[in-house]
Amino acid sequence: MQFCSACGHTVELRIPDGDNRERHVCPNCGTIHYQNPRNVLGTVPVWGDQVLLCKRAIEPRLGYWTLPAGFMEIGETTAQAAARETLEESGADVEVGPLFSLLNVPHVNQVHIFYLATMREPRFAAGEESLEVRLFSEHEIPWDEIAFPTVAQTLRFFFADRDAGKFGLHTFDILQPMLRV
Repeated sequence: MQFCSACGHTVELRIPDGDNRERHVCPNCGTIHYQNPRNVLGTVPVWGDQVLLCKRAIEPRLGYWTLPAGFMEIGETTAQAAARETLEESGADVEVGPLFSLLNVPHVNQVHIFYLATMREPRFAAGEESLEVRLFSEHEIPWDEIAFPTVAQTLRFFFADRDAGKFGLHTFDILQPMLRV
């Protein structure tokens, strides 16, 4: 950040009084510009014993498979964001169920949150950000072509819980950046 969004003056990087972290501070109007993690919301959409995945049509990880997810918008609940992103990316209308996984990704300043979801009907189509959308049985999951560690971890949690016959809430920290393939 170079300029204050309140007055347009050049900002300085410093620790404000009463804080313990460097922040972008405007010396002209005193505005402190906080930068916080962005929330990525999505679902684990299920039809029968299959999970719906989307092949990404955008970077990062163009051509890799992911659960439908994206950035939360202002004015949405987390469940609304998850349902919206699922519809936008996969064309699937889902009934959002319980919160399933919360994964911290501090090296990219994000938190990824996934809900369990049931597809209302087996209809889906690729949205603008997807090349392809497909239902996968567990043995068909293209593990080597999964776009992000958060998606792979959420899918592992899902299949383990399904095998155990009970779904819980899972948290996990992704502490290292992905290696480029």
